[in-house]
This record gives sequence, C-alpha cells and structure tokens, in this order.
Amino acid sequence: MTAYQRWMPDGPMGEHIRQLSARAAVAIRPYLPKRLRRDLPVVPIVRLTGVIGFSTPLRPGLSIAGIARTLERAFGIRNARAVALAINSPGGSAVQSHLIFQRIRTLAGEKKLPVIAFVEDVAASGGYMLACAADEIVCDPASIVGSIGVIGTSFGFPEALKKLGIERRVYTAGEHKSTLDPFLPEDQHDVERLKAIQNDIHRVFIGLVRERRGERLTGPENTLFSGEYWVAKTAKDLGLVDQLGDVRSFLRQRFGEEVIMPVVPPERSLFGRRTPGVSSIRPELFSAELLLGLGVERHGLFQDLISALETRAIWARFGL
Repeated sequence: MTAYQRWMPDGPMGEHIRQLSARAAVAIRPYLPKRLRRDLPVVPIVRLTGVIGFSTPLRPGLSIAGIARTLERAFGIRNARAVALAINSPGGSAVQSHLIFQRIRTLAGEKKLPVIAFVEDVAASGGYMLACAADEIVCDPASIVGSIGVIGTSFGFPEALKKLGIERRVYTAGEHKSTLDPFLPEDQHDVERLKAIQNDIHRVFIGLVRERRGERLTGPENTLFSGEYWVAKTAKDLGLVDQLGDVRSFLRQRFGEEVIMPVVPPERSLFGRRTPGVSSIRPELFSAELLLGLGVERHGLFQDLISALETRAIWARFGL
C-alpha cells in the first residue's frame, strides 16, 4: 500500500476526494509538458551509427558493449509504443552485428514492443543485419541498402621487402599460425581456408535475412545474396525494405501528431566520455614525429589515424 493510499480516508469522503483528483488530473493534462503526459504515445529513437566493431578515438564505431545500455534504456521507457532504430552504417564485424541484432530481438520479445528501423545514408552488410532486427524497415529514397555478403581485405608486400633487402622471419608453433601474412607470398591453401570461413558466415547472414524478411523477399536469391547493394526504391522492389519515408513523418502518421520521439543518448562514463570512448586526443600530439610513428604514445595514435583511413575506405565503398 502506498503512502497516498494509507492517507486516503475510507467511505464517501475518500471516494469524493478520488473523483476530484481524477478531474483535476484531466483538467491540467493539456497544460503539462509533453514529456510529463502519460496519455501520449512515446517512441524512443536509438541511433546506430558508424562502422560496426571498429572503434578508434577518431572514428567511434558500434559494438554490443557500447550500445547495450542504450538499448535497454530505450526499451524500458514508460508508455513506449515501439522502439525506432535510426541506422547509418556500412557494416563491419559480423560477430558484433549479430550480437547487437540478438540484443534488440531479445529486448523486443521481453517488452513486447515492435521495432521500426529507419535507414539514413546506408544500411549495408552488418548495417542491414541491424535493420533486420526491426519488424519494419523504412528508408529515405536515396538510402543505400543491401550488400548481403562477407568481405576480407589485405595487402601484400613480399616484393617490396625484397627490393629493400629486408628478410621476413616468422617462427610459429602450429602449421597455419602465419596464415595470410602480408609480408609473405600468398598461399593458395590459406586463401581457400579463408573463403570457407567467409562462406560459413555468409550462410548465417542469408539464413537471418530469410527468417526476418520471409515472404516479403521477392527478388531472386542469386541477386539478393550476391553482395550487391541498391538504392532504396530497388531494395523495396526486391523486398529488402518495406516503405520509403523518414522517421518523424512515419511515426506521426502511425502514432498520431502528438507522438513523443525522444532520442536516447549514448551511455557516458563518469568523466562524460561517450561509451566506449577512448582517451581524448591532445592537439600537441599532431606533429612531424606523429606522422613518423615515433614514440609509444605517438605510435598508438598513428595506428588510430591509419584505422580512421580504413574506416573512411569502408564508407567510400558506398560513395559516401
């Protein structure tokens, strides 16, 4: 029993007070800020932005560790009628993509809430896997969608080492421990093993898309699962997305003009850094020494710069 219930007198007087309280609540409701009104529908928005499983100080990405608490807060919001995902990701780690996908589906099942994905610039590869966690996928007409495939990239430098007179020495315990070493000549057996792993991951991805999209898929499988990507209208014709539109217009049409659409902010640490934030970058580290990768701290930042370039290259695959 609450303190209010203990205070409330019994009998006609108590009933009279309860009726007055109910009428007063109805009278003041229109004058309350929207966020305090319990009669209005709420659809929290979670932003899923960046390369998945690929995080540096310069290019924070997506991971289950970084997004889990945000998702839990979104699904726990009172009066929520659905949860919206605003997705802008070219993909990345297959494992992290699947872990985030699974967490969204688990929370949706526990809270019995529908999930709606809204694609911004791109939802490709792992980004499309995240979109498949939703019950509906809505895209801007210029969105890029698809790339249901698996990719691995590398470089090879054995001839460059020969010209520089550098000898590569590798010592391993395990026959295949140095698989795909970029400083050694390419081994066809290594490539075949890598392709077998990629094919296994691709089959998991295909199964997930089939399960989530079901009969909505209308395109031929050798097209849908070829790793190709399309603009939103073509993706809709293929059954990969459901509608064209934007988050605000769609949610107002679905839940009414007064729907509340709070953006759930990312979790922050005690010192205000975004989770999974890394230590901030000091301006004095940008120097000639940094570009040469000299010093332990500067070398680490140099690697972050290279990682940022690699991230940029992933986005560039989709013309972004």
